[in-house]
Amino acid sequence: MRLGVIACEAFKEELEFLMAEDPDIIYKEYLEFHLHEHPKELRSTVIDKVNALEGDVDSVFLAYGICQSLEGVINELRVPTATLKEDDCIGVLLTTDGYEEERKNCTGTFYATPYFAQYKGLRWFKEELCRRMPNYEELGIDFDWYMDRLFDGYSRCLLIDTGVGDQALCEHSSKEFADYLNLEHQSRTGTLERLEDGLLRAKSIAYSSPI
Repeated sequence: MRLGVIACEAFKEELEFLMAEDPDIIYKEYLEFHLHEHPKELRSTVIDKVNALEGDVDSVFLAYGICQSLEGVINELRVPTATLKEDDCIGVLLTTDGYEEERKNCTGTFYATPYFAQYKGLRWFKEELCRRMPNYEELGIDFDWYMDRLFDGYSRCLLIDTGVGDQALCEHSSKEFADYLNLEHQSRTGTLERLEDGLLRAKSIAYSSPI
């Protein structure tokens, strides 16, 4: 079996854990998180990446939430592909029911995934401000003010613990983020079941595809 994986880099550590020493995985590529900001580019990139594997793999696991831009993308793929049905990475790591439960618990929640906690945090927002508005200081915009406006209405930071990656760093980083914004900090155990199921469905598709 020849299985390809095209995924958002937000799932990299979880997928690397699930795919460790799996001989069926012959190709994997993680696309940069910034693509989420450009829905049309995200969709076209995903289509190009999957279709480029035609003839080289038996099936693909596309590890992306629907992300408001991938609805129906399966119809534009020329390689048998297993996709995720959840709206975004939060739904994938909490399940749709778990996500809805947390929304009911606290509508003003910032969800700190392991990816965000380990590699983004406060630094990412500072970089984003600099990227979007390089002269923000000249315009009299203060980073503290920017963050207060951006997270107005938020009251909680929820760390999703998938059991993968540097858990101590995740805890430290998410608490630092919560403290900076005066948010309550909580954590919840996440799940890898949706990603694992996607890999298994991709293998099932490969088995059932004509040779």
